[in-house]
Amino acid sequence: MESTWAPTVTLITKPGCHLCTLARDVVTRVTSDLGAGFEELSLADIPDPDPMWWEQIPVTLIDGQVHDYWRVSERRLRNELAGRIGAARSA
Repeated sequence: MESTWAPTVTLITKPGCHLCTLARDVVTRVTSDLGAGFEELSLADIPDPDPMWWEQIPVTLIDGQVHDYWRVSERRLRNELAGRIGAARSA
C-alpha cells in the first residue's frame, strides 16, 4: 500500500517584505507541483520566534526544520521535497 504522507513547507514572512513575495511564488509552485503541504505564517504572529529569523526573512521550514532563508532556491526546494516524498513512498 502506498503511503499518503507528504512533507509540509512553512513559509515565515513579515509584512512589506519583497523577498517574501518572491518566496511565496516559488513555494506555492513547488508544493502544488509535488503535492506537498504549504502554510504561511507571519513572523509577528509566532510566539517566541528564533531571533535570527528577523534578519533572515523569508525563512522556509520543511516539517519544522529550517530549509532555506533570504532567497528560496526552487531547484533546492524541489529536490529536497521530491527526495522526501520518494523515500516515504518506498518505505
